[in-house]
Amino acid sequence: MCDMAEEVGVVDPASAELLPLARSVAGWAETRNSHVGFVGYGKTVAGNKVLIAVDREYDPEIPQAIAEALREKGAHVDILTLDVGEPDREFDLLDEVRVIMRREPWERNPRRWEGIPFVEDFAAQRGYDLLIHGKGGPVPKTNFRYEQIPWLRVEHFRQPSTIYPLELHLLVNQKTWAPIWEHGRGGKARLTDSEGTDISWTYWEEYYDGSRYGFSAEPRNGHLFSHPVPPLVAKENAAGVVAGTTSHFTRAFPHLRVELEGGQIVSVAGGGAYGDAWRDLLEESKRTQYPCFPRPGLFYLWEAAIGTNPKISRLSDIERHSSGGFEWERRRSGVIHMGFGTLWRAPEERWAGERGLLYGHLHIHLLFATLVVTAKDGREYTVIRNGRLTAFDDPEVRAVAAKYGDPDELLKEDWIPQVPGITCSGSYEAYSRDPAAWIYRDGRARP
Repeated sequence: MCDMAEEVGVVDPASAELLPLARSVAGWAETRNSHVGFVGYGKTVAGNKVLIAVDREYDPEIPQAIAEALREKGAHVDILTLDVGEPDREFDLLDEVRVIMRREPWERNPRRWEGIPFVEDFAAQRGYDLLIHGKGGPVPKTNFRYEQIPWLRVEHFRQPSTIYPLELHLLVNQKTWAPIWEHGRGGKARLTDSEGTDISWTYWEEYYDGSRYGFSAEPRNGHLFSHPVPPLVAKENAAGVVAGTTSHFTRAFPHLRVELEGGQIVSVAGGGAYGDAWRDLLEESKRTQYPCFPRPGLFYLWEAAIGTNPKISRLSDIERHSSGGFEWERRRSGVIHMGFGTLWRAPEERWAGERGLLYGHLHIHLLFATLVVTAKDGREYTVIRNGRLTAFDDPEVRAVAAKYGDPDELLKEDWIPQVPGITCSGSYEAYSRDPAAWIYRDGRARP
């Protein structure tokens, strides 16, 4: 519903505290991008009608502060709060499966990150100039401007990542993307990680035709696709192992290991209840021929997305459903999230939903990745080394950073995961059996 207090411009003290940040975001460039540091509402001018639509999982101070900042620009702003989302609780191991995987059209049962269809229809019917709605994923094409609001908690919004210098952030993305787009064609990639990942694939010439979402000369800033997106070619050959203990939106799980051949998962080992569910879904979908994949089966690798913002930090209440889970931290520079299944809201998802077939994609996060691109001529380009973007050491990047402050500080990650046996003392083997115990309890005793 729309809050009448908002209609008359009343701002509570908590929202007023956030106003300086909200004013910055209100002037930031609009790019239809959900990735923090690239989200803004800067095309708003006096007389615009703006709808901010959130659910009950958002701290209300955030949409209120953004609304006030836009009103200061002369816009008319309504806030629509939807009574959707769950009462707050601790995550369990099946949350990601529940919020992502579907067997019906997504309009009937919207997934966590996508905009709610009736909100999009309402914005169109009521003639809004700008809809601010959604937590992630691609923004659908609309006749009105459409930007997302990825900050659920005040703790999210206050992080320096929200207004990280845009010129610097764009250059970091350009430097990180160049080895893949400018030098990768016809070459190969090898991706490894301290939790057990070792996988390689070929950058086939066909992937460079510019027709694939986000895999083009103009990348998805903040979410760089180091593996091409569907449709996948018949000779797709990603092979190896992907392993980890976290994903977007579930409790940290015991060590999970998926093995790939010919681009698709052939086995899932470990992972507790998350792994059990994945194995069941793998079996369910193994005979389905999806339009976007060369052979039957759902769980092909397509997403190996690189985060680029060094000022993203894990939330203090990460075990709670209301925190948004580990999804937030996949935006941190050098973190790669691996996705297996169908591309969000792609034609193949509509195709599957209309037929009652399984669709969606599941994730594994890589927190300490090393990504090396080998060009067709044999030259090697290290894109990420042990979880850190090599672009941060580029002289041009450092020179631009110096325009905004201390380059060492601006190009330093504010948060580095503390994982026993990798970044702090202890046994990784013991950690990997029950990572939730460490992340939600023991690890908090560490600085």
